[in-house]
Amino acid sequence: MNKSFETYQKRRLRSSYFSVVISIALVLFLVGLLGLIVLKTNSIAKHFKEQVAMTIFLKDNAKNSDVKILQAELKKADYTKNITYISKDEAAKKYSEDIGENFLEFLGENPLKNAIDISLKSEFVTPEKMAEIEKNLVIRSIVAEVIYDKPLIELLSKNINKLSFWILLFSALFTVIAVVLINSSIRLSVYSKRFTIKTMQMVGATKRFIRVPFIWRSVQLGVIGALVAIVGLVIFIVYVNKMIPEIELLTDFKILGVLFAGIIAIGILITWLSTFFATQRFLNLRTDELYY
Repeated sequence: MNKSFETYQKRRLRSSYFSVVISIALVLFLVGLLGLIVLKTNSIAKHFKEQVAMTIFLKDNAKNSDVKILQAELKKADYTKNITYISKDEAAKKYSEDIGENFLEFLGENPLKNAIDISLKSEFVTPEKMAEIEKNLVIRSIVAEVIYDKPLIELLSKNINKLSFWILLFSALFTVIAVVLINSSIRLSVYSKRFTIKTMQMVGATKRFIRVPFIWRSVQLGVIGALVAIVGLVIFIVYVNKMIPEIELLTDFKILGVLFAGIIAIGILITWLSTFFATQRFLNLRTDELYY
């Protein structure tokens, strides 16, 4: 009978530990996900900004030598990430493919112009800087027109700053929620052993002697939960990196190291504090209060 009861207790204990580890892992995974977004906000913003292109349309009478000089100057410019020359014939062919018919047959001539597409570096994708670049380009004799999506640039500049603020605020709020959830799991685990705690105290064990095993066990569970969360994050990061390689999630080892170390530290800190205060509470209770 005693052996059967001991087996039952061990199963309950393992089940309790498993529940705590899973709870910690899920919470820390979400905290780590938010932390990753916060740490990579600049890279994500950079990726979207560098998708914006500025198009320079050239005059029909522009000489090839002048066009090559302009291309060389653009390549050396501080704001240029890369440039692409698109001839009027290439543009017409692409446009015909897009609309599904050859529009040149109706018009009899090609109304399009030779153009140069410029991909700008992210730090130059602001309304002010792009307006200045446009001003410097349109004064050239071979340039007919410079166009880019001005409303989109203004929208990006405003929303990226707002998004960064809300991500930080939401991350702080979720961290508090994470602490509460992990604390609740730890308290339930300690609550199930409240009679053991009081029995040890009644036979003369000091508070520190009683607390240490509980804290050590909880810290171990916190570390295991953090490692499970890290494994989940690694799988998620590898998947996202394959889908959007431009964000370069796997190349910045420093940020990943800080993130993973932070997850482990949070797991240890929260479980240590939660167990300390939970055991302290039951150590201070009278025996008759353990039943409530």
